[in-house]
Amino acid sequence: MENQSIVSSFLLLEFSKDRHLQILHFFLFFVLYLATITANLLIVSAVALDNQLHSPMHLFLMNLAVQDLGIVSVIIPKSMINSLIDIRHISYLGCIAQVFIFACFEGADFFLLTVMAYDRYVAICYPLHYGMIMNWKACTKIMILVGVTGLLFGILHTAGTFSTSFCSNIVNQFFCEIPQLLKLSCFGFNLIEIGFLVGSITAGFGFFIFIIFSYTMIFKAVLRIPSVKGRQKTFSTCLPHLIVFSMFLVTVCLAYLRFPSDIPSYLDLTLTALYSLLPPLFNPIIYSIRNKNIKSVLSKLWRL
Repeated sequence: MENQSIVSSFLLLEFSKDRHLQILHFFLFFVLYLATITANLLIVSAVALDNQLHSPMHLFLMNLAVQDLGIVSVIIPKSMINSLIDIRHISYLGCIAQVFIFACFEGADFFLLTVMAYDRYVAICYPLHYGMIMNWKACTKIMILVGVTGLLFGILHTAGTFSTSFCSNIVNQFFCEIPQLLKLSCFGFNLIEIGFLVGSITAGFGFFIFIIFSYTMIFKAVLRIPSVKGRQKTFSTCLPHLIVFSMFLVTVCLAYLRFPSDIPSYLDLTLTALYSLLPPLFNPIIYSIRNKNIKSVLSKLWRL
């Protein structure tokens, strides 16, 4: 293909040409999608319906669940439909929309996880001032900033990715992933989007340093707590966030810093699944297991 105007659609990764394996892929993704949707909707319902969960930490957790719902909903259903009706196509505009929405939610996710680290830092290191610092007015401004950051992230990366001409329409991934699209450029490296990626990664490492600093101060404060039970309770609220953020950051960096192969690769597929599919599933599970208040509310909802 000689120029971008010829590319009216893209061909996504076909997991198998065997009809039985296509149906198996559909059901596997369906179960994964259903589990992710159910887990995150339970978190949203629990926080929204119970007054004892109306705190900044749980507000951030509810918004994280909403963003995770958006991430899986923009990539999994299309892959399921393609396998079910045995096609690979996604329209050019559909691919743009997928990149934009996915980038918006991923960017907002990353920024929100950083905010949640700051929330834990204030709650543990400055407990007497927590109500004044993390009041509802401040939390509302933070959530607006998270949304604006995600929107800006989506606009920049979508514009950067599609600012070039494509000489192929074969995407070796089950959705329109930015690294896979970049290698289709007619001009080799897409300097505009690579610049945005470098900027995003640099900002990401800045957030990472901030989070490491926050947790260093948190752990120092925790070690000064005389009660063993108090230390355990504090660690139980911090460790889930640290696990979630580490899993998200490591897998994203591995996927985006590694140039994708020219042929379908199990490594590319695995890395993409690790940062795009597993965090939205495990976020609500990890937080629910370690949070007694959420477990209590969920058990009440289950008995209704």
